[in-house]
Amino acid sequence: MNSSKHTIWWHVYPLGFVGADTTGADRSPAPRLLDLVPWLDHLLALGANGLALGPVFASSTHGYDTIDWFAVDPRLGTEADLVTLIDAAHAKGVQVMLDGVFNHVGPEFPDLLEARRDPSSPAAALFRRDDEGGLATFEGHGGLIALDHDSPEVARRVTDVLTYWCDRGADAWRLDAAYSVPSAFWATVLPPLRERHPDVYVVGEVLHGDYVAAVADGALDSVTQYELWQGVWHGLNDVNLHELEWALQRHDGFLEHFVPLTFVGNHDVTRIASQIDDDRHHDHAVALLLTLGGTPSIYYGDELGLRALKEERVGGDDAVRPAFPSAPVDEPGLGVPGAVPEVLALHQELIGVRRRHPWLHTARSRTIAVSNETLVLEITGDGPDEALVVALNLGDDELRVPEPALGEWLAGRDAGLDGDVLSVGPHGWAVVARR
Repeated sequence: MNSSKHTIWWHVYPLGFVGADTTGADRSPAPRLLDLVPWLDHLLALGANGLALGPVFASSTHGYDTIDWFAVDPRLGTEADLVTLIDAAHAKGVQVMLDGVFNHVGPEFPDLLEARRDPSSPAAALFRRDDEGGLATFEGHGGLIALDHDSPEVARRVTDVLTYWCDRGADAWRLDAAYSVPSAFWATVLPPLRERHPDVYVVGEVLHGDYVAAVADGALDSVTQYELWQGVWHGLNDVNLHELEWALQRHDGFLEHFVPLTFVGNHDVTRIASQIDDDRHHDHAVALLLTLGGTPSIYYGDELGLRALKEERVGGDDAVRPAFPSAPVDEPGLGVPGAVPEVLALHQELIGVRRRHPWLHTARSRTIAVSNETLVLEITGDGPDEALVVALNLGDDELRVPEPALGEWLAGRDAGLDGDVLSVGPHGWAVVARR
């Protein structure tokens, strides 16, 4: 059984983090991956204990157009550099997740070049065909050619890749675009991996659809909880906590079957500090992420309050995938441009709450009261003393919470206990133990 119960991931997009060129114009070799080693101390100071890496394998441009699953991208370094990073992480008690892109490959993938040169070659059988008989693409991207997941050879190769890197220390896998791959494919490739590495944690990238079936039918441990992400930022930004409350009901249903990977930011979306227009409501998103059931993932820079918009254009992801210094600087913002030290302190405070209440991993939420502007949740585990109250106020009036009976104050802003009543001021929030 994997140890995701106690894992909080710090998610990094390596090519961006180290400042590599992602246009493909400059693929000069450099051991940039080693720049992440000094940042492991920041990961630990944050309160995390997992390093979730975006693509590290050889690719043409942005990492998701793979050339070679068995080679580290020269812009990042060598296999030895990746193993050094993994070993350094393990020495500090940090797990490492790799990003596996197995739905499609890039234009320089050797078998694709062979298939295009000779359509009758065995290599051609590795790729899916579209309705016109041409090579199928991933969501219309001409540079991303879809693999044929009915091919036993594709399944064998993917199992080999997963096993190869786990043999070299990887603890977990994110399966990119898992929603585009038949669940039967994952159910074929993962059991042999688990025979050799029974503790491996595998999460599929799934945007929408039947999360429960994706996990069960694909033999996955989890999927990315995009429904909750949408409910959090949209509900807070629109001051419509009924929308958030509906997403929480859905989330509670998923927790009956598996523990979702939760997040309020990643490499594919606008940063949470830019998604929510009212700065007073940014804290509320962090409070939800770190008190709700799930395996939380914090995207690098979100814990520093960075802002950036994702745009639908070539290079439109660059702003949300920024370069960091080669090592943290000993100052409040760690030397990161745009950092807000108070946001880091907030993350550390709330991760501390989560660490002291590890049952939150599988906790369920119950709505005590909800309006457009206010939400009061009871978060409970299985034990008699496992209960918190989370209160959010997006309005201009005080929110008073007289029940359930409240105990220890845990975290909050513009809020406090007034005798037996929790008082949450305008645009404040609070996390309090329930007696």
